[in-house]
Amino acid sequence: MKVCIFGAGAVGGHIATRLINAGADDISIVARGAMLKAIRERGLTLRSNGKEEIHVNPETATDDPATLPPQDVVLVTVKAHALSAAAPAIGKLLAPNGVAVFLLNGIPWWFQHGLKGKSGTLPLLDPDGALWREVKAGRTLGCVVLSPNDMVEPGVIVHNGGNHLMIGEPDNTTTPRLQAVIDMFKRGGVDARVSNDLRKDIWQKLCLNASGNTVTAMTRNDLAQVGADEGLVTLSVNIMKETLAVAAAQGWDLRADTDCEAAARRGRPGQRTSMMQDALAGRAMECEALLGQTQAFARELGVATPAIDVVLPLLRGLDRSFRVK
Repeated sequence: MKVCIFGAGAVGGHIATRLINAGADDISIVARGAMLKAIRERGLTLRSNGKEEIHVNPETATDDPATLPPQDVVLVTVKAHALSAAAPAIGKLLAPNGVAVFLLNGIPWWFQHGLKGKSGTLPLLDPDGALWREVKAGRTLGCVVLSPNDMVEPGVIVHNGGNHLMIGEPDNTTTPRLQAVIDMFKRGGVDARVSNDLRKDIWQKLCLNASGNTVTAMTRNDLAQVGADEGLVTLSVNIMKETLAVAAAQGWDLRADTDCEAAARRGRPGQRTSMMQDALAGRAMECEALLGQTQAFARELGVATPAIDVVLPLLRGLDRSFRVK
């Protein structure tokens, strides 16, 4: 299969390294700036759990997707706030029967596709409808990434912790294209599993990300430092509980299965969330996918979110400071 990793950050770099190392499929990478320069000059290095190190030299890495042939699979690892701008390029990359797999944090732009009584894109996540129009929800698979990665320098990714992907159709069916993507990942040595309830998996991860990512980004404290601060633990727990309340109101009640207090204290020393990495680098952040859309759902459903209502404007303000240079 022709497979393009569209966006080679920490997660994209991890997956690209494993797929290229396996040599089972035709892998290309779309990257830019320092990451593209590093890939071309030094290749990609993945260090996993202090036990494994893989180095590869990708044959095809470019900042111009138009130079690539049509792709059977486009693995989109671009951050949520950058997706709309990339939508035309992603759409043009797909072969006639190709599929785009979105490896995203938070609520995805296609969330309402296939839901009874719902339709259309989500304006906070796809402001001008470019993703809905250019990529199309019907050509999309969703993916929940359960793999913490940190890009310690361009081209060098450090992974610590669990490592698998939950992939599914928006309507939760098991289709030939879904199985083909699962098989492709397995050929590449990536633990990919079929999700039978993709939105449940999204909400489960978002419960942790909504608190962990946002609190670490605003405080510049890693997860262990947050877990050792009683005030930050209380804030994290409140954000998690509000996120779970919104999920329950939508039909996915995960409250009985989630120990928010334990989750807020789960971090390891030095464990930096993806949003903390972005904040430390002065990069734009995924505010809407992690908190903004949850708040919007809460408003629709009449769910109170007092902690999110305080944290979200602060997070948006911090994000705006990075965008105005």
